[in-house]
Amino acid sequence: MVLSRRSFSALATAGALGLSLGSGSAAAAGTAPTGPAPVPPEADGERHTIGFDRYSMLIDGRRVVLWSGEVHPFRLPSPSLWRDVLQKLRAHGYNAVSIYVSWNYHSPAPGRYDFTGVRDLDLFLRTAAETGLYVILRPGPYINAEVDAGGFPGWLTVTEGTARTSDPAYLRHVDEWLTVVDRIVARHLHTDGGGTVVLYQLENEYADHVTGPLGRDYMAHLYAKVRADGIDVPLFHNDKGRNGHWTPGTFDTGGESGRYLYGFDGYPSPVKPPPDWGYFGVGGTKGGSTASPSTPGFMPEFGGGWFDPWGGAEFGGKGYAESARTRDAAYERRFYLTNLANGIKIHNVYMTFGGTSWGWLPAPVVYTSYDYGAALDEARRPTPKLVPMHQIGQLLRSVPDLAKLDRAGPVTGTDPRLTVYPLVNPDTGARFHVVRNDGTAEVTTPVPFARLPLTVPALDARLLAAGILVGRRKLAYSTAQPMLWLTAGRQDIAVFTGRSGEHTETALECASEPTVTVLAGDAAHEYESGVLRVSARLGGLTRVLVEGGGSSAPLLLLLADDETSGRLWRYDTPSGPVLVRGPALLRTAALRGSVVELTGDTVEAAELEVWGPRGVSEVHWNQGVLRTRATASGSLRAERLLPGVPDVRLPALTGWRRCEENPESAAGFDDSGWRVADRTSSHSTTPVPAGQPVLFADDYGFHYGDVWYRGHFEGAADSVSLSCVTGTQGLLMAWLDGRPLGTHRMPVPDRKTVRQGTWDATVTFPLPPAERSEGPRVLSVLVRRMQHDQDGKADDTHKAARGLTAVTFNGASPEVTWRIQGETAADPVRGPLNHGGLHGEREGWHLPGFADGGWKAAGFPRAERRQGVVWYRTEFRLSVDSAVDASVGLTLTDDPDRAYRVQIFLNGWNMGQYINDVGPQHTFVLPNGLLRTRGSNTLALAVLSDGTTPSGPGEVELTLMGSAAGGVPVSVVDSPGRAAG
Repeated sequence: MVLSRRSFSALATAGALGLSLGSGSAAAAGTAPTGPAPVPPEADGERHTIGFDRYSMLIDGRRVVLWSGEVHPFRLPSPSLWRDVLQKLRAHGYNAVSIYVSWNYHSPAPGRYDFTGVRDLDLFLRTAAETGLYVILRPGPYINAEVDAGGFPGWLTVTEGTARTSDPAYLRHVDEWLTVVDRIVARHLHTDGGGTVVLYQLENEYADHVTGPLGRDYMAHLYAKVRADGIDVPLFHNDKGRNGHWTPGTFDTGGESGRYLYGFDGYPSPVKPPPDWGYFGVGGTKGGSTASPSTPGFMPEFGGGWFDPWGGAEFGGKGYAESARTRDAAYERRFYLTNLANGIKIHNVYMTFGGTSWGWLPAPVVYTSYDYGAALDEARRPTPKLVPMHQIGQLLRSVPDLAKLDRAGPVTGTDPRLTVYPLVNPDTGARFHVVRNDGTAEVTTPVPFARLPLTVPALDARLLAAGILVGRRKLAYSTAQPMLWLTAGRQDIAVFTGRSGEHTETALECASEPTVTVLAGDAAHEYESGVLRVSARLGGLTRVLVEGGGSSAPLLLLLADDETSGRLWRYDTPSGPVLVRGPALLRTAALRGSVVELTGDTVEAAELEVWGPRGVSEVHWNQGVLRTRATASGSLRAERLLPGVPDVRLPALTGWRRCEENPESAAGFDDSGWRVADRTSSHSTTPVPAGQPVLFADDYGFHYGDVWYRGHFEGAADSVSLSCVTGTQGLLMAWLDGRPLGTHRMPVPDRKTVRQGTWDATVTFPLPPAERSEGPRVLSVLVRRMQHDQDGKADDTHKAARGLTAVTFNGASPEVTWRIQGETAADPVRGPLNHGGLHGEREGWHLPGFADGGWKAAGFPRAERRQGVVWYRTEFRLSVDSAVDASVGLTLTDDPDRAYRVQIFLNGWNMGQYINDVGPQHTFVLPNGLLRTRGSNTLALAVLSDGTTPSGPGEVELTLMGSAAGGVPVSVVDSPGRAAG
């Protein structure tokens, strides 16, 4: 660096100058109260006020920085596991969760809405409140989110009216949707204590080109509708980038002021320096948070990873592991601390748990996994990316000064290799500097306020603080990053963090020389001129006890390297905070008299140490009593290690049975019960070819998965040209009189075409001569649709056709009667996105209890050539210990040159699509609850192959993706079998 003495003099002497220092001090007149945040929010039945000013949210008049993670309940179809994910968020420093509500997930048909079972929004909101998390609710109507049609239900694609505008035909459907959603949400508003919902989003990334009257009227309509439904928390919209679109005052809010926020999304490249959005940005309407100077900096979405398209095009075929590598813990420190420095006080990480786009949920651009490279992976396993969130979240909770910051005076003499952001709390005088290294080499340089140099690793950042309270003492400065402070028993505890092996110096103001005891670790200390300086080399947990020195309470100074800090868990209870060290996760803590009851997870054998309020003398872990001893640190330490997770053994998948299907391709198949495709007009954005009937599948009520066509005609023709629209990775295969004509597949996208929307093609097949000179002929066509386009630019692209669009015979012009068949009625439990129109799906071959005794025995690997569909079924039993949370996946592998795809069904639930020669996904998560970890399970595979290569499957096996001793109780999700008869 070097940071000049003048620039950092305030850091070194803030305490000595007697500045008002936040926690516990009197705030300036008219400002929000400071001090440690209260216990986490809950559905307490009490009324709460929710507002904001230009600095931060104000909840009950107290400043709160919302540190939020995005989680989509619809991407984890096991309600018991919602609690698991939410508890992990809270434990790792998040105080809020942001959720989309996807219209297509809840509405199988116009006027029909389902919020039961895996779609129980009420249950999710209750669970969030019980976990102690604020909720940012985002119900669309459009959500994008890489889901089918951007969240619009399939039936909306065939309705009149221009979506995402004030077109009355569209608004009728929107109002109906919002009515049912808001009826649930209104019960969970934090304003009346029914829950913890504190923010509500209108629309989503609404395109800039609709900011004219139709757009303004649309936004005004949504605002009025939501308010009329009783939603009284602040509303917001998320601008797609820092454009200054839909800021307060750009549309009519019915005269209401001060209840609407501007937010904008950010997905910056990880290979470029973090952009400056606010305090240090360019300013003006395109200056990020400065586009709305009266509201706090708000990022409803900031990249915590990135989605990956078919073929792994975004990450060179490496999949989400590469996303996690390029957006790792150091990325989070650099980018998230930069956001904080720029005034972002409502910060939502998209995604924090990505989950699974199961069934026909994914938009065409993405495959089944929505892992996203997120901090919690698809199997719900914590990753190293959680450490920065853990540290920053705890810091924001413990240091309220960070909720109100102004840009401080410039820093001079800065080493050009480092970027420094100086900040000050105008009420308390507390000062902060975010120091960032965008280079590829570590920078170690002297700083004037400390005897030890400051080290910032390559492509990393840190936050330095001065003038904050750590308990009942005042921090002069530290070259380590503060993480938290709390009072436990008769002492205060302060935690500071940094990289392992780093040399740090932490200085505390002391009116007189204190008594200092190094209890553990490599540390030294010195007292001079009213300041105690503790120097330490970080490794594990260094403990320094400071007593006296003008303070009535001892201070336990804990200096932790990153890995150790991730095993320090704070939990606030009504009786006071608890600090726990050791286990892989702390889920809950409760005080019952002298007993502290803890629940959590271990992966490996781990120590357990607890600091709690006065009088605590006994510790329970997962309902077991632990023998403990008191330590010189003021804690209780278990005498024995907590056990790690026992081995989890998974069975081999054997006993497979096999059956070929697609009878629809046979010449004599009876299709008299199918829909006649004879419509002449459509609301689709795809033109209807002149002189031909509408063949678009959606117009006949078939919205998801595969669709079959059968065209009956007489006479001869040389060839037939089939036009279709499928979306990325779709395909078409055809038969004439039962004989295969061939298959056309959409190409694998590359980085240039991956974001392209509609994928269409015309393929011509030569027609073999008829066996008789005249008589009826039948052309059978199977189209695998890869779902509807999204509507990101508000131009009705979700209405682009799917399925066949035109059929032209060459060498003749026969009259053709078309019939069409797709999925059956929506599964009342699994929902409309669970199955498509394959024969086996319509007949229940994917369901438990289907009588497959007449099928032939089969084994893997297989290598056969056939155009069409073959089904495989087996059953397997698991006996995982009830005290173990085992994340299990299904892994398919084969020669990548073999062209086939597999639809995977677990107990009737469609867990996704595997494309062997495209990838990159090979392992599919089987969520507990859908997966019976103690009982019998049915696995069905629908293999679709084009006949050009041998097709598998090759190897099919269960994979243990992770396990932990602990977890949450999991209820079996209802998985009904095939109805009798």
